[in-house]
This record gives sequence, structure tokens and C-alpha cells, in this order.
Amino acid sequence: MTVREQIEEHERAYLSPRAVLSAASTGRPRPEEDDPVRTAFQRDRDRIIHLCQAFRRLAHKTQVFIATTQDHFRTRLSHTLEVSQIARTVAKALRLNEDLVEAIALGHDVGHTPFGHAGEDALDRVYRHYDPEAHFAHHEHSLRVVDFLERDGRGLNLTHETRAGIVGHSKSMADLADDLTTAQPHSLEAMVVRVADRLAYVNHDLDDSLRAGLLTPDQIPREVLEVVGERHSTRVGRMVEDLIAHSQDSPRLQMGAEVLEATDALKSFLVENVYQADWMRQETAKAKSIVGTLFESYMDSDENFSDLGLAAPETSRERARCVCDYVAGMTDRFACDRYLQHVLPSRAPSF
Repeated sequence: MTVREQIEEHERAYLSPRAVLSAASTGRPRPEEDDPVRTAFQRDRDRIIHLCQAFRRLAHKTQVFIATTQDHFRTRLSHTLEVSQIARTVAKALRLNEDLVEAIALGHDVGHTPFGHAGEDALDRVYRHYDPEAHFAHHEHSLRVVDFLERDGRGLNLTHETRAGIVGHSKSMADLADDLTTAQPHSLEAMVVRVADRLAYVNHDLDDSLRAGLLTPDQIPREVLEVVGERHSTRVGRMVEDLIAHSQDSPRLQMGAEVLEATDALKSFLVENVYQADWMRQETAKAKSIVGTLFESYMDSDENFSDLGLAAPETSRERARCVCDYVAGMTDRFACDRYLQHVLPSRAPSF
């Protein structure tokens, strides 16, 4: 019996009947021989970490603070790691497949644009301008990245279960209370990542905003702090423990009414005081201008399009698809660099 088969046997004996077993995976788009040591979902995780260039670029993509030069604010990569940690904790407690959860969590944001959701909104708008039938959403682009863009177009050939979890992770700004009731995830593991994404960012975005001095502790709604706690670690722990306690032996993930209400109240507080604050609107407008201008420059200039290293497509629609992929893959600093290169006069001073 191989090491992989021993792990699969352990899963059958130990995991919840609602867990996705590695041996029961429906496979990959392109069939492959089994690995003697790693399960199918462990291989997915490893491919994202070791082979996925988009995953590494997340270290230089915005979480909340656009193109920040500060060392301690979250980036899209550190957000991904926090989502993975929360999701693995929940999966282990509920006896779900921790390897599948980790693979989904690590891959869930590889399709994110530079400048966070501001970049996503801008890319969607300008892409539609050149192709009215097209649109851009980061969760769908994450699947495109792992399926088609990585490894020179070969993709990572991930399992169907991991791919479904990646494309199904986003719930936009819907309340978690609504999402827990209405979402139809491919698996409980996929739903764990979907919820962990929310628990991670409402806590770390608050933490970063307090660190930056953009919020003060006395601004946080008192009724939220009374339920989930005064400290960052306390709040994360309270939410995660509540999710686990109410989801034991349940076919769906659940949270207690009090903690769930506090979690949604915290999200609404961040929307009003951080995500849609006046200072954020100003920074967002700058980021959107950069993304829109870059897209237009690659569409309108063959010289600039040569940056992509591709032959000029035959149709405007094909060109827009190529440009969308390229701009979406940029880091914040690379987008700023290319903006200066393509927009400023060639002899402008560098800064």
C-alpha cells in the first residue's frame, strides 16, 4: 500500500460522512496517474504554491490600502494565508477534508487585479467597453488563471473539486446571514472557504485600519465589541469557535444569531467607514484611472501591445481578452510603472 493509499484509507475511517474524500475526486480536466505519496487535493495545493506565478504576485497586490509602501499592512497574499488558516481550523474541527480546503483557499484570489476591488471594477467597465458581451469578476478569472493562463497556457490541471471551490468563493458584500441560508456550494469544504474569506477580511481590515490610524477603537460599534471582543485575536477566535459549535453534525454551515449579527454589523461598519470612506474614494478613483488608461493604451497602440509578448490578434474582441488577462495579472507596482512608461513623456524624470 502506497503512502497516498494509507492517507486515503485514514480519510475513509476518520472524516465526516459529509466530507469530500480524496479517493472519490471526480478527477481533473486532463487525466493523470495518481501520485504515490500525495492525494489529489494535496497535489492541487502544491501546484498552487510551487507552480502558480499568479499566487506569488499576490504579495504585491492590494488588500485594502492601495499601493502601500508600509510593511505591516495586509496584502492579497497575507489575506490568502489568513483565509487558509481559518478555513483549515474549521475543516479540522468539523472533520472535513483539510487538504481540499487548503487548496481552495490558496487559489481563491489568484485572479485578483491590481488595486483590489477598485481595479476589479475598473477592469470590468473598460473590458465591457471594448467587448459588450464580456465582463470581469475576480473569482471567475481565478479559475481562468489556474485552467488556462499558468504554465504558458497549459494551466495547473487542478481537480474539479478545487476548481469548483475557487470559482464559487465570492459572495460580494452580501450579509453572511443571507449567504449561509441561500448559498449552494459544491461541497462543505468550498463553503468553509467562502465563510473563512469573510471572517478573515472583516477582522484584518479592521486591524489594519486601526493600525493606520484611520479608525480609533471608540468608533467601533459597542454592541459588536460586546459580542466578539475588544482584541483582534479574540474577535477571530470568537467567530471561528461560534461557526464550529453551530456547524457540528450539520449539513450546512451555521453561526449563532448573536455572533452572526455582530459579524454582519462589523462588515457594514467597514463598508461605511473604510471601503466607502471619502479618502478611499479618492484613492480608488486614481486606481481606476490607471487600470482604465492602461487597458486603453494596449488596445489603441500596437507598440504598447507589444509589452504582452503576443502576436496582434485578428479581432478587437480577441485583443481585449488578451489585454484583460495581462492587466488583471499586474501587481500594483507593475501597473504604476507601466502607467508612467506609457502615459508620461519619455524624458520625464523618474519618481
